[in-house]
Amino acid sequence: MSEHIHHSHGTNPTHEHSHNHASSSCGCGHSHSKTQHGCCSDKPASQDNHASSASEGDSCCSGGHCHDDGDDEDEHPSAGPLTPPPIGSQRFSWKIRGMDCPSCAKKIETAVGGIPGVERAVVLFATEKLVVDAGHDVSQKVQAAVEKAGFVLLGAGGTKAQPENGFWKEYGLLISLVVMMIVSYGIEQLSPALGRIAFIATTLVGLAPVVRQAWNLTRSGTPFAIETLMSIAAIGALFIGATEEAAMVLLLFMIGELLESYAASRARKGVTALMALVPEDAVVVENGQRRTVAVSSLMPGQIIEVAPGARMPADAELLADGISFDESALTGESVPVERQSGEKVAAGSLVVDRVCQLRVVSEPGNNAIDRILQLIEEADERRAPIERFLDRFSRYYTPAIMLFSLLVILVPPLLFAQPWDTWVYRGLTMLLIGCPCALVISTPAAITSGLAAATRRGALIKGGAALEQLGRVTTIAFDKTGTLTQGTPQVTDVVALSDTQTDQILTLAAAVEVGSHHPLAQAIVRNVADKKLVMLTADDRQAKAGVGVEGVVNGALVQVMAPTKLPQDALSEDALAQIHALESAGKTVVVVIQAQQPIGVIALSDTLRADAVEALAQLKKMGISGVMLTGDNPRAAAAIASKLGIEFRAGLLPADKVDALTALSQKADTAMVGDGINDAPAMKAASIGIAMGSGSDVALETADAALTHNRLTGLPEIIALSRATHANIRQNITIALGLKAVFMVTSLLGLTGLWLAVLADSGATALVTANALRLLRKSK
Repeated sequence: MSEHIHHSHGTNPTHEHSHNHASSSCGCGHSHSKTQHGCCSDKPASQDNHASSASEGDSCCSGGHCHDDGDDEDEHPSAGPLTPPPIGSQRFSWKIRGMDCPSCAKKIETAVGGIPGVERAVVLFATEKLVVDAGHDVSQKVQAAVEKAGFVLLGAGGTKAQPENGFWKEYGLLISLVVMMIVSYGIEQLSPALGRIAFIATTLVGLAPVVRQAWNLTRSGTPFAIETLMSIAAIGALFIGATEEAAMVLLLFMIGELLESYAASRARKGVTALMALVPEDAVVVENGQRRTVAVSSLMPGQIIEVAPGARMPADAELLADGISFDESALTGESVPVERQSGEKVAAGSLVVDRVCQLRVVSEPGNNAIDRILQLIEEADERRAPIERFLDRFSRYYTPAIMLFSLLVILVPPLLFAQPWDTWVYRGLTMLLIGCPCALVISTPAAITSGLAAATRRGALIKGGAALEQLGRVTTIAFDKTGTLTQGTPQVTDVVALSDTQTDQILTLAAAVEVGSHHPLAQAIVRNVADKKLVMLTADDRQAKAGVGVEGVVNGALVQVMAPTKLPQDALSEDALAQIHALESAGKTVVVVIQAQQPIGVIALSDTLRADAVEALAQLKKMGISGVMLTGDNPRAAAAIASKLGIEFRAGLLPADKVDALTALSQKADTAMVGDGINDAPAMKAASIGIAMGSGSDVALETADAALTHNRLTGLPEIIALSRATHANIRQNITIALGLKAVFMVTSLLGLTGLWLAVLADSGATALVTANALRLLRKSK
């Protein structure tokens, strides 16, 4: 998909286009398979952070989804929330392919920002979008600048979206490099001279694309990127004959880039999964006739019909009473909510029990799911930048070493009439000692070991930046449902109100609930099956809208309903007191009635995970505090929080969770642990997001880390591992720089020569690698 957006302000637009939501998709719709060009709006971009409305038949892929990726001004000079373009400017938007990390976004911004006429260039890394404000059409220049920087611009000049790279295009160079290194090693065993030639050829094959990228970045204004660092390291190693090391550094670099690219593409799939919650089509009812239309064409006021098991295509008002909706996608609440006529139901909610009709109230591109997508991007803006260490360090280290080596070669002979041979030799030694091979390997070696150790513990951590950030966390915010609790309602209490046995109460309730898709009904049926009780099936089963369910068992009418649906005098004072006590404990209560007489009460609730208390106790010992953020009601939240001994905030919508995480993150590094779609924006707003392995695909893709074993006790384990990895990185950097400092002094004094410099550099590489491998012993 690509977008090309024009916004004109203060003058008559020079470009006139129309964009029909019914026929094609836009940034505000849910079908993003078509390429767009020239999508335009004469209106200013919406000031509303939550959405930008679209008018019928003429809309734009608005700037509502366009936000900066969160780097600070030093890292991204053009960073900051996207505001409407200045008066007289136009806004253009394209898709970018080839970005592996946020530093790629900075490179593109630098390249495009230098184009004459460009007033602002922002790359949205999460959505692979480039947004440019300019005084005139700069499409061709932007395309040239992006391609020169080594990336692909989609949608420029009428080009179509390119297909995904094939296997060999993606992995061919890496596989070839591995094979060539194995062959070169074999040749070296037979003939060292031929082996060196083979390793040189291997290095040149791997070096060619890296040098080309470094050259392109240099031309576009980023001369000391990580590609430049790798090029100098490999060429320097070749120059002094360390051919094996040159090839290995390139191999490690390619593996690291591949892993980053994989993590980035997986994270972006979460956006697609989130949008999939809203169906592509909707059934509209007009004059008693039903027709299927594209969701992107729905307008406020239209009447839609949604069947049981289907999701809401838009925010809408209910036109009937007593219909239950599973709103866990937005609130995290596992128990469906019964809505009455006139109440608003959010897009993405699941209809539980029966067909319903509703009146659409949301504009295209402004439903609840769209707002969650926008919240994710807005949260990206508030995240602290995480730059790769080597990319930052290379800005100063690489040019400084090159300059220092050149001075060593030139200054003594030119100024002090020293012999050239001696100082050229010492200058080459300086270049070798300054070769950043040990530094290049030190950080990824520790991170790779840490990630491998985490994997053995049943945790997936998406990259080294996330692994390091975990160790800085001092506060953890938890979602309740599905994170601290099991995520499904279970029968917790059965109270007899007559002489009827509790097992019989359960059996009768299950008889009228069997076959229902309602989670409470399924919990009752599941409880009967677990207890191996006789499973009966009631006759004439039916759901009474807004009341409950009923059926006939052994000739007697059996009903299951909420206490509030009973007549005021139907329950005794004792029964009411028991129900009140159960509800005060955060439980949902239903009353079982046989032949018009209440015979029992069944209480259901979401129960704590078995390891929740232990995990929070371990975190407390590590100096990490916990807080529970939930969309559940305060009584249920208070019951869970009291058992865990943590603070809580209840009744939160996704936007409220983002606000809470933003406030917490201002005080300390905060992690967010969740499992639902509604947790995705909060995960992005936190310093780091952690998903439970049993959670939704969106939560897993959005999060920076995931507990694949679904154990909360894995949380303190990976935090401890992260802290150990961070310490290991500091140790490795100290080893690498310390040895270099010692040998630089001895080489300048002529005490050590080229061979000892080779040994020092290789020795530092071996030491940092061995030190990093110690992390693997920390895994169980």
